[in-house]
Amino acid sequence: MGWLPEITTSKKDHHSRHRCSDDSKKKSQRLRILAFETAKTMSKLISLYKSLSDDEIFHLKTHIIKSKGVSYLTSMDKEFLLSLACAERIEDLDRAAAAISRLGKKCCDPWLNQFDLVYADLKLGVLDFGKLEYGSRYSEKRVHKMEKLVSATANLHEALARLSEMELMEKRMNLRKKKQTELGANVDLFNQKLENQRKEVRYLKEASLWRKSFDKCVAIMATVVIIVYIRICSVFKPYISILPAISLLNIACFQQQRDIYLIDQIKQQMVASPGHVSPELKPKQVRLYSRKSDLYFNEWYTFGTDEEKVVNKNRVFHAAGESTVGGSGLALHYANVIMLVEKYLDSAATVGRDERESLYQMLPENVKALVRTKLSKNMKCREDDAFLAEGWRAAMIEIMGWLAPMANDTLKWQIERNVDKMKFDSKPCVLLLQTLHFSDKEKTEAAIAEVLVALSCVYRFENRSVDNDNG
Repeated sequence: MGWLPEITTSKKDHHSRHRCSDDSKKKSQRLRILAFETAKTMSKLISLYKSLSDDEIFHLKTHIIKSKGVSYLTSMDKEFLLSLACAERIEDLDRAAAAISRLGKKCCDPWLNQFDLVYADLKLGVLDFGKLEYGSRYSEKRVHKMEKLVSATANLHEALARLSEMELMEKRMNLRKKKQTELGANVDLFNQKLENQRKEVRYLKEASLWRKSFDKCVAIMATVVIIVYIRICSVFKPYISILPAISLLNIACFQQQRDIYLIDQIKQQMVASPGHVSPELKPKQVRLYSRKSDLYFNEWYTFGTDEEKVVNKNRVFHAAGESTVGGSGLALHYANVIMLVEKYLDSAATVGRDERESLYQMLPENVKALVRTKLSKNMKCREDDAFLAEGWRAAMIEIMGWLAPMANDTLKWQIERNVDKMKFDSKPCVLLLQTLHFSDKEKTEAAIAEVLVALSCVYRFENRSVDNDNG
């Protein structure tokens, strides 16, 4: 059931042209205003593609999952962490495929028009992949083409914003002109700039996705979706045994799978032993692929309430148990606390009582109590014990060395997943496992309390605070 030849040769396929002749309007459709949403989808797809490069996978295996923060707060189990990475990448690919499917409904090519079914068949393993190899000249050429289109579309977005501002200014100037107000010689210069801006917009519309057809754009994205999916299977197969080998992508291999879900396994691990996953709870068998799988919610299926849809679209995110920071809904909050502590630590300026009180009030009651207990034990030193500041600072810097990067990645993950902003960034995104989301709540709170006590001691013994209270 090879469908790629239909896509890649659609321009030369006279049969396809004849098939679409009765619907010439549909055939000639261009993206126009949908160019920006398409560019966002393309940029996410490029980001996914780049995240699976040899260098990125090496960094994931040798640095990210072995980092001190992830090892201590989340898990030391390599297979578990890689299953998290795999699950999130597939979920990201599902979202991109869903967006492509919606665009595909406006395509002339029937394969593109029904890309939701094509993608489902892809995950069932019933399609002929041909020679779609990650990193090949064929795949790199298509990714490079998407990068050029995304860049031109991003420039068009900025140019249209500038043009809108200039046209608003033109209306104001015309209004002043009607009132016989002197405008000076700058009017001619402004009109020339306005005309140049309009020319730039016209040029960028031709060079960007604005004038491109639905068929052409969906075809290139659909091809990259398959390349990315094959790459995910290839990369994570050694660690997740249920992932099919590329040469065995057929229905038979899927018939051997049991109904054991990756996300459910992750939840069990989090509940049973947060921070350190026991060997018996490793996801030896996972099911990632089903036309209407309960694991990954395809956005083209619209059943359920709005709340259920939100939950189902973020299965990996909602896999964190109550014993984790993310499961308690505190990941972003604790990340802000940690980054504020880092700011105060690096600042040479004094931090007064109000700032410290504000930081203290950001803490939940249980963490406040923990901080008070630790402070009462460590603040019994004499006022002239200033030499202790060096020791406290060294201890604090050591903890913040692995805690701050996780807090920073937590904030970065939130920014990258902000769907309300028009972003065209195609760099590899931060993974949830790099953040505080799956971190053990008790360990994280203990670390935060420790750095807050250390910060108080540093400020007191270095005499940097405005007043030497015990806060």
